[in-house]
Amino acid sequence: MKILGENIRKLRQARGLTQQQLADIMGASNYTTISKWESGANSPRGGDLVKLSELFNVSVDELLGINDNITLKSDYKYIPTAISAGIQLDVEAITECETITIPDVIMGRYARDENIFITRVNGDSMNKVIPHNSLIAVRPVSLESLKNGDIVVYSCDGEYAIKRFYKKGNKLIFRPDSTDVSFTDLVIDLENNESDIRIHGKVVLYIVELD
Repeated sequence: MKILGENIRKLRQARGLTQQQLADIMGASNYTTISKWESGANSPRGGDLVKLSELFNVSVDELLGINDNITLKSDYKYIPTAISAGIQLDVEAITECETITIPDVIMGRYARDENIFITRVNGDSMNKVIPHNSLIAVRPVSLESLKNGDIVVYSCDGEYAIKRFYKKGNKLIFRPDSTDVSFTDLVIDLENNESDIRIHGKVVLYIVELD
């Protein structure tokens, strides 16, 4: 039970979850259930073990420590071509690409999400938030799930860019967040639109090299 408890703690912390947040996900009454699991004072039953394994994307044997130690890092699809306005890149058409390994503790709650792809930012149109050459993690989402101010990867007539997203009535607005005032909004009127506009995903995380 001690190994199981340590593995639950490691996986929870790697996902950036508190004990109470994990308790809520598991349907436990309060955080003390998770605390007891992690200390080895108690252990999750069969159904909870399966739910934990699905949540953390590991096998039950890995949770129990029967197999080798849990690897707290994961591989993601990596698109080496940086995304910025003017670069022709069809994300959906890519069948062969590189992979990149990132520690789960950095990816937090997005760790081991198979839908995420990683790429780099090229340019300064979002440099107030995401500097040039930063790694970004992009997760496909529906238009309906986006909120005003979310940062998205989109394409317009084959030109890809990263901007903040806003929806006002029938208009989609893609807005830069830059110190360079030469970058301007792209406004798409959905009722009178002849452009091929697509939203490929929401930027859920970025990694900056400080030096």
